[in-house]
Formats: sequence, structure tokens, C-alpha cells
Amino acid sequence: MKELSMKSPKISVIIPAYNEERAIGFVIRDIPKKLVDKIIVVDNGSEDSTFLTAKNAGAYVVKEYRKGYGSACLKGLSLLDDDTEIVVFLDGDYSDFPEDMEYLLRPIIDNKADLTIGSRMSGKRENGALLLQAYFGNKLATFLIRLFWGFSFSDLGPFRAIRYKSLMQMDMKDKDFGWTVEMQIKAVMQKIRILEVPVRYRKRIGQSKITGTIKGSVQAGIKIIYTIFKYRFRFL
Repeated sequence: MKELSMKSPKISVIIPAYNEERAIGFVIRDIPKKLVDKIIVVDNGSEDSTFLTAKNAGAYVVKEYRKGYGSACLKGLSLLDDDTEIVVFLDGDYSDFPEDMEYLLRPIIDNKADLTIGSRMSGKRENGALLLQAYFGNKLATFLIRLFWGFSFSDLGPFRAIRYKSLMQMDMKDKDFGWTVEMQIKAVMQKIRILEVPVRYRKRIGQSKITGTIKGSVQAGIKIIYTIFKYRFRFL
């Protein structure tokens, strides 16, 4: 792929992290620094040395004690500069390949999309990287979105990039597991230009706090389905 221009827009990366001391340094290390102006790690109440490890790796690190993936993302958003043009969301467990960020950014910079979602379903996955409960949960959620709104997603992948103005237009609210699906539903409803981009995916470092446990998988699944029905039928 042709390298992005030196005149690329101002790009910030937000990384929610909870007990990721073993992985977060690798994530920050592999982010293509030539593309990014700011790396924000939001330590979501970690009980290990995630905060210090991320800081030593060169990220701007803040704490968000309110539990929840969405809470961490919202905290990161509150710290962005007004001249930010594109925001990238990336998990802190090293399951994604930060080097693939350019593939997410290119369509936005070329004005072909406003939101790009890294699709683990259409990209190359390491065997066992995407657990069965996550795989089937994605299938159900994307089926419901297609049924209700007529838009075909293949994934709710957390590795994504979005134009800052489009993100502000969405007025994101969810504070936990519904964050990614809320963004995708609002993008469809607001007719934001969406493009899925194949990304590589590997086994994460450590156990997932969500899909790695039965309780976490059930809670995440219920919240995602609830969020879909909430926006479809406009209750609560």
C-alpha cells in the first residue's frame, strides 16, 4: 500500500485497557508512530501495572475507575484535542495487529469512508483467536442489524477508525459492552459512509475478561442484543 502523506490529518488512538500489563507495551510499540499524533491509554481500574507499563511505552495514560469498555472509550474521547480529525480505537490485549492501522485510515483519508471497521471475519485469523461464543455472538448481532436496518456487517470488531466529526455527531452513550454495536447502528441510521476492512487477528495475551468467561460472555451478549432492540424499537 502506498504510504500515507506527510500531510495526513491529525489522528489519535484510544486504547481501553484492564489488567493488560503483559500486552499493552507490545500494542503501543507496534502502532505506526508516523501516522499518529497521540496515543491515549485508558486504564479501566487495573489491579496490575498496566498504567506504568503503558506510560513507560510512551503513551498518554489516564485512569477511569467507572468499569466498562464504553466508559473507558468515553474517557478517552474527553481528552482529545479539538483539532483531532480521525480517532482509532484499538484493544490493549495484542489480539489485533496495530500495524494494520494504515488499512483502516486510508479510506477515510481518501474520503471514501467516514467509519472503517476492522473485520476479523474477512481477514486472516489465527486458529482459536476468536472464541466460539464471540464468533456466534457476532453472527447473531450482525444478522439482527441486517434484518432491522438492511445493512450487512460481518463483524463488531473493536479495531476501527472514524472521522472525529462523525463520532461527535453520534453522541455515544453506552458505557460497557454495547459500545461497538451502538456505533455501528448509529452510523447506519445517520447514513455515515461505512467500510469494512479485513484485518489480521491472533490469540490475545492473557484471558479475555469478557469472552474468556461464561459470565462475561452472557453479560456481553445480553447487552449487545438489548442495544440492538433498543435502537430498533426506541424504548428507554
